[in-house]
Amino acid sequence: MNYQHVTVAGGGVLGSQIAMQTAYFGYDVTLYDISEEAIAQAKERTAALNEPYRQDLKATDEQLQAAHERLTYTSDLAEAVKEADLVIEAIPEVITIKVDFYKKIATLAPEYTVFVTNTSTLLPSQFAEATGRPEKFLALHFANHIWRNNTAEVMGHEGTEQKYFDEVVHFAQSIGMVALPLYKEQPGYILNSLLVPLLDAAEMLYVNEVADPETIDKTWMIGTGAPLGPFAILDIVGIKTAYNIVQMKAEATKNDNYIRLAQLLKERYIDQGKLGRETGEGFYKYPNPSFAHPEFLK
Repeated sequence: MNYQHVTVAGGGVLGSQIAMQTAYFGYDVTLYDISEEAIAQAKERTAALNEPYRQDLKATDEQLQAAHERLTYTSDLAEAVKEADLVIEAIPEVITIKVDFYKKIATLAPEYTVFVTNTSTLLPSQFAEATGRPEKFLALHFANHIWRNNTAEVMGHEGTEQKYFDEVVHFAQSIGMVALPLYKEQPGYILNSLLVPLLDAAEMLYVNEVADPETIDKTWMIGTGAPLGPFAILDIVGIKTAYNIVQMKAEATKNDNYIRLAQLLKERYIDQGKLGRETGEGFYKYPNPSFAHPEFLK
């Protein structure tokens, strides 16, 4: 199938990036979110991508204007999916929210529409039945700053038809991604199977008061030569997303460490409006975080 109309559901940090990247590469894109307030925030996010695209992709003003002209925004779900060839779901990492969303669009989207989830921690098989079209459902996971960190992990479930898997691989390549096919379901795919244990270990060191975020990041950066430490990465991911993941682990395991970590993230960061890089403060203050200073590693 030659996709033409793509709907991105969820105008958060990554959803906005996916919408912009897809429009930049020539697709007509509808960005859906649940309220006019959320839509306004999504518009701000896509507009803010102009400068990074100029710097990293050498995008011209004409290319950026054309991309924005291909973007449509709506808080009407039926309107958002009525002509979609592909729906990319990038809504919160909460199982009940995702299941409810898929049950809704199953009845609203055309029969030919392919659904993909951008979930970073959950499995497509957890939602396949709710989609009403399990053979046309799979996962397509992007890394943050997708125009630069251009990986696209493609993962089906046992009921995904190879035809649609191949179509999604082709789509990912068509928007400038390096498509990375996975041959079986794996929580966390490849990237997060490597990254999440690092972030988890860092958060445990913090919640157990072994060391503070700056010291933990400094240790990782000096010891491995990595450009960022785990808490700088969490600021990019977004502390709300980190909290949602930790809260799910807390509920599933009843582990005291996760329970205390969820409480810490909520009270010390989320309740204070410190949601990460996007809001100007998380574990670090932006636009001049301490880890970016040359003396940080001394």
